Amino acid sequence: MVVMNFQLVTLLGTKVDEDVYEVILPTAAGEIAVFPGHEPLVSLAVPGAIAVRRAKGDADGKLDYYAISGGVVEVSPESLRVLVDEADSGDDIIEAESKAALERALKLKDGAKDQVELEKAKQLVDRHAVRLKVADLRRRHRR
Repeated sequence: MVVMNFQLVTLLGTKVDEDVYEVILPTAAGEIAVFPGHEPLVSLAVPGAIAVRRAKGDADGKLDYYAISGGVVEVSPESLRVLVDEADSGDDIIEAESKAALERALKLKDGAKDQVELEKAKQLVDRHAVRLKVADLRRRHRR
């Protein structure tokens, strides 16, 4: 079986460290899929969803999803390491809570009094929008 080591590392420690077949992730240049034997690459990760396929024959319903806040991607032919501030597993995201948090963040953005408040609010909006996307992907693919 052809696999590569995938590590998802946050400020709090290693979230994932396992052998997988494919990882789809958001980069500054667009979404990319990384397979074993991929050319070496270093790129910026942007806020978005990471999808992980453990084995070649796994259907989309078996994908695991993670919401990330952006960071750095390091690819070699045998491994993929993603370094981020935070990452949330689709299994851990409660959709209703994320929806409420997104609504609060949008209100903060609308009420921002200066550029600093606006930037903080935009980061919160991005974070909760990504978490909602991951929760939705997980729900749709687990049916």
